[in-house]
Amino acid sequence: MAGFDIFDTIEELRRTGDAFCVATVLRTADATSAKAGGKAAITRDGTVLGHLGGACVQRAVRAAAQEALVSGEPKMIRVKPSNKVVSMADPDGVQTYKSGCPSGGTVDMLIEPYQHAPRLIIFGDSPIAQALASHAALAGLHVCLPEGAENTVKFTPFDPNDLNALGVEARDFVVVASQGKDDGAALKAALQSPARRVSMVASRRKAEVLCAQLETQGLSTEQTKRLKSPAGLDIHAIDPHEIALSILAEIIMWRNSDKSQETSHDEKMA
Repeated sequence: MAGFDIFDTIEELRRTGDAFCVATVLRTADATSAKAGGKAAITRDGTVLGHLGGACVQRAVRAAAQEALVSGEPKMIRVKPSNKVVSMADPDGVQTYKSGCPSGGTVDMLIEPYQHAPRLIIFGDSPIAQALASHAALAGLHVCLPEGAENTVKFTPFDPNDLNALGVEARDFVVVASQGKDDGAALKAALQSPARRVSMVASRRKAEVLCAQLETQGLSTEQTKRLKSPAGLDIHAIDPHEIALSILAEIIMWRNSDKSQETSHDEKMA
């Protein structure tokens, strides 16, 4: 791997915006090709970029990386010979993985997930959509706007007719702010996505009519009930920037309340 630099690789992965993990060798015992301080990046599809040791270690790292990406939390793991594994966790609490490699060594590693900020996917190029993009960028969200849109903030363009290509995740938010331009198609794509929340800049009556139409086109009631409309908290907003602030405040409320519920659930399960 001449010329390979793990830190350049990590920076390149960060620029792509996709999630990945960094694995660092903390300690080794007995014979092993892994060395303390060794690092590798593990992509979402399980590709290991860097050297961590033999195939047995890499299998464990791939499995642990997938778990870390789901939980969003760093974790320590220990890979050791099968005949030395008594349970799935050692007395010190470190999760263990069996190794069948002939070297017989033990490797302790730290797995750290990296995830981009939640995406705010905005349908439309209306004044409210533009204002929302500007405010969302300041709040640290990863802004996505339709191809051809213009804004002073950095954003990822997407094809409104192919939202799947964007790779929408359950961590993301979608706001339909098309305001009369292809509203039905935009709302259908948003409600069919796995986004955490979907809201629309529209009156409650308009949203009900659009949802009813979408149900005749095959969407389920469960899908249409995901919609929050009008979008935003009721702060008596009037102009586009005030409305954008009300929408962003609601998204931040959702994001933080969901985090609190996840933390409470984890504490109860502990």
